[in-house]
Amino acid sequence: MRHPSLEEMQALTPTATALSQLDIWIAARSTPEALLWFRLQCQQISTAKQERDVYRAMGMASRKLGKLDLNLNGDELAEAGRLRSGFDPSGWSVDMTARVAFILASYAGDEAQFARQLDSIADSAEINELIALYSGFPLYPAAMAIEHRAREAIRSSMRPIFEAMAHRNPYPMQAFDEAAWNQMVVKCFFLDSPLWPIQGLEQRNNPALATILIDLAHERWAAGRAVSPELWRCVTPHLDVLGEAELMRVLEQGSMAEKLAIAKSLPGHDSKIYRLCQQQNLITAAKDLSWQELLEESH
Repeated sequence: MRHPSLEEMQALTPTATALSQLDIWIAARSTPEALLWFRLQCQQISTAKQERDVYRAMGMASRKLGKLDLNLNGDELAEAGRLRSGFDPSGWSVDMTARVAFILASYAGDEAQFARQLDSIADSAEINELIALYSGFPLYPAAMAIEHRAREAIRSSMRPIFEAMAHRNPYPMQAFDEAAWNQMVVKCFFLDSPLWPIQGLEQRNNPALATILIDLAHERWAAGRAVSPELWRCVTPHLDVLGEAELMRVLEQGSMAEKLAIAKSLPGHDSKIYRLCQQQNLITAAKDLSWQELLEESH
């Protein structure tokens, strides 16, 4: 199978374009025998349209292709971003990529049928297959027809499955309503899962979420438990309408990481909280820290 030219890629449907790009990445990291197997599976799945072929191929992917990380370079990650804004396969492996490709190859143009098939695959998949299935959501067709399945991922109590949807994935930001979005963010604090890999956290932040998280902070204070610094990232932007008393408490009694989180997420206008952060030199200290670095310093 030769690689399509740029002009040919532009003429493909989004699903075919994504499948072609995944093929290119797998081809660069596979033996000729493994690559032949992968391409034969894609061909069988796309022509026969039998769910059993998808199940079989997904189950054999690790044995046939291996589990090496893709380790995409800068140019390849740029190609990923062109497939869909925000698409980030930087943590994918070869077998994971193949599993997503098999699901893409099964699409026959019927959105409702594709959604039913995705449900069927998810209901019988083992954990690594589920992680691949949910990680592939940015590339799947029928985005709204499969939204209910994405919600199943964020209900999971298994952190790797939850994070396959919540982390480095543009689908929740673009498809979830406010209730589902808030459920996903709040669930992070119960699974001890970081917020910083979530895409669109600032854009989708909302007062209802801030209110829920303030209540959660009070519950944890009452139980003598620590509060994640990242919680304040979702509260501080709404300082004008809620949270001032809680933020004052953190600036007086909280950990340094919590104080830096408040300073880093403060609105730029003048306020009592802003002035207090300035007095403690928190704004300057927080400026050059990434959220990942800030969270790591708290541990």
